[in-house]
Amino acid sequence: MGRVLKIATRKSPLALWQAEHVKAELERLYPELNVELVPMSTKGDEILDRSLAAIGGKGLFLKELERAMLDGEADLAVHSMKDVPAELPQGLHIAAVLTREDPRDAIVSNDVQSLDDMPAGSVLGTSSLRRQAQMLSLRPDLAIEPARGNVGTRLQRLDEGNFKAIMLAYAGLKRLGLADRARQVLETEVCLPAVGQGIVGIECREDDGQLNELLNRLNDPISDVCLSAERAFASALKASCHAPVAAHALLEGDKLYLRGLVATTDGSTVLKGEIRGEAGEARKLGLALAEELIEKGAGKILRDLEDAG
Repeated sequence: MGRVLKIATRKSPLALWQAEHVKAELERLYPELNVELVPMSTKGDEILDRSLAAIGGKGLFLKELERAMLDGEADLAVHSMKDVPAELPQGLHIAAVLTREDPRDAIVSNDVQSLDDMPAGSVLGTSSLRRQAQMLSLRPDLAIEPARGNVGTRLQRLDEGNFKAIMLAYAGLKRLGLADRARQVLETEVCLPAVGQGIVGIECREDDGQLNELLNRLNDPISDVCLSAERAFASALKASCHAPVAAHALLEGDKLYLRGLVATTDGSTVLKGEIRGEAGEARKLGLALAEELIEKGAGKILRDLEDAG
């Protein structure tokens, strides 16, 4: 084929791992391809002294990568799907998603073995409003403080004694060979994951027919259908990536089981719902579950959050 494919990626170790993984898969499937990484710095990586909610949400991790694709400086970009907004720029789409890694959240600590072991008043580090809301619902006696930065930066701050514990995606720890840092992996019934958590997605231009055909072989159909339901749920809520919204779908044979959650940031109100249906109706199931939670008051919670911030 002789084509050189350029993968736009953030410079964090986890982002580079994900991009290298996609590069290796493409080269395995298509030995004639030349694949190069184009590491880029994004606004989300550079501004660490404010929360993502305050500076515009997780979409800030994507903007520079997407601009590179639209300008022809890169052919594709590799993302953690939990960081990808529901709406993508015109002309771009998610062409493939890889097999999902463990979607659960992990408690990382040098002092305690579990969430239950944390004394009242302990500082738990997370910049995720989703994690914050669910943890405060379970443990309103904890103090939540922001923990921005890549995985290594957050672990360093923990090791320096800034927190009693921090929360991280277990998938990221596993991919970086740091799974042994997890003291407790929280079941999804305890802490519902972010939409798309554990799934790596590949974004490219819609009009690049050749590349879309190549990427199709990397697409995992189970991850694809589960992600479709979760993203439809978040999209119907008009929820940004940083809102206290969670969703997790499981494929059970030809049936899909979807759970969703919307909460106030202080954890005082947590609205939950679940739905089952045909896997082929994944998007409709996500929309239906969102409507159910909107009727319970989810819309007001999200509007109040947007007005406040």
